[in-house]
Amino acid sequence: MDAPISLRRGWASRLGFVLAAAGSAIGLGNIWKFPYIAGMHGGGAFVLVYLACILLLGLPIMVAELLIGRCGQRDAVGSFIALEGRSSPWRLVGWASVVAAFVLLAFYSVVAGWSFDYVLKAATGALYRGSPEQVSGLFGQLTASPLRVIFWQALFVMATSGIVIGGIRGGIERWSKILMPGLFALLILLFLYAMFSPGGQQALRFMFVPDFSKLTSQSVLVALGHAFFTLSLGAGVMITYGSYLDADADLFGLSLRIAFLDTLVAMLASLTIFSVVFSAGMPIGGGPGLVFETLPILFMQMPFGQLWALVFFLLLAFAALTSAISMLEVVVAYVIDEYRWRRSRATALVGIAAFALGIPCALSFNLWSHITLLPGRTVFQSFDLLVSSYMLPLGGLLVAVYAGWVWAANQEKAALGGLQPTLLFGVWHFLVRYFAPVAVLLVLLHEAGVFR
Repeated sequence: MDAPISLRRGWASRLGFVLAAAGSAIGLGNIWKFPYIAGMHGGGAFVLVYLACILLLGLPIMVAELLIGRCGQRDAVGSFIALEGRSSPWRLVGWASVVAAFVLLAFYSVVAGWSFDYVLKAATGALYRGSPEQVSGLFGQLTASPLRVIFWQALFVMATSGIVIGGIRGGIERWSKILMPGLFALLILLFLYAMFSPGGQQALRFMFVPDFSKLTSQSVLVALGHAFFTLSLGAGVMITYGSYLDADADLFGLSLRIAFLDTLVAMLASLTIFSVVFSAGMPIGGGPGLVFETLPILFMQMPFGQLWALVFFLLLAFAALTSAISMLEVVVAYVIDEYRWRRSRATALVGIAAFALGIPCALSFNLWSHITLLPGRTVFQSFDLLVSSYMLPLGGLLVAVYAGWVWAANQEKAALGGLQPTLLFGVWHFLVRYFAPVAVLLVLLHEAGVFR
């Protein structure tokens, strides 16, 4: 068993860790994806299933990842080496996590760059020049321009790298304490305004009055998959962030806080978006184009719409940035720990490499739209499918198997500090040993088309 690296500067405070880890979980998936999948799957009943999945699937795996990182005191690969030895095949789980985080950052930065573009559009009033059809068409004009898409992608990667290069305390923690309160302030401002709009009450009923007749087996599997994806599981993020925690950190309590903040943002964002959509008398199952095509038109029709559009897209940009920081840190931490590179060098080279890998994804919307990597899928769609549907769930499945079946339970309980009640530990170990592997396996089979 390799000894862990001891001279690693950890989090300055529990608050800094919670904000950074919650920032990793809170991203485009909360503000962009969750509202439209909740709308497509009937609202209230889907939300209840989703909350159950967070508790029964997301939290157990999150605790397991944090525990692996804290005990290993190294990056996602090094933590498995520290726990199992350099010759152990379990280090491959860490390798897969690092690769998943790197590829995810590459194509995520393309979509995140769009939010930067729309912040500028909202600030300059570009969303208010022309007819609704012309405003909706702005998104198509953006994605059709290779130079514009790559420019915003590059700017986003530079901003992410600029934060990570400052390290855990001077970069990630410092900026998380700025970006996350800013994100919550913007979201609450939008939410309060939306609740007093004509569609506010209808949005509350849709989200919190379950209609189980709209719930299907497909809805349950989608809820399982999103609960896993939204908490940044399977990409080595929580292992890496956990490696900077001290030995007396309450992993159960910290995980609950992270999951609560992540879920709160998803709920508030959905209520806000649904209120705006219902106020305009439009259907809520708008799909992925809801944020960039439909909402700008609806903001045009609201009093002080330009201001609310700017607030919304700033919120989206903040969320994208806090998530991307964690993806980059997974790879940077691996390079620093395993190759002893300086942080500045590691961050710069990993950022450049992620940007380069993302260029084919950016071109998938224009010049290379005819090029497919997987059958019938562009490069962007192929990367998205491989990472989101297979690599992340597979990584989570293997973490659950390791924590539930390979790592001795008495060692895990001792590693948790002996502070947890026996019943709580027993429930966690049961879920990570039995429920989580089966649930993630169902997600994988669903993504593979077995249940369709």
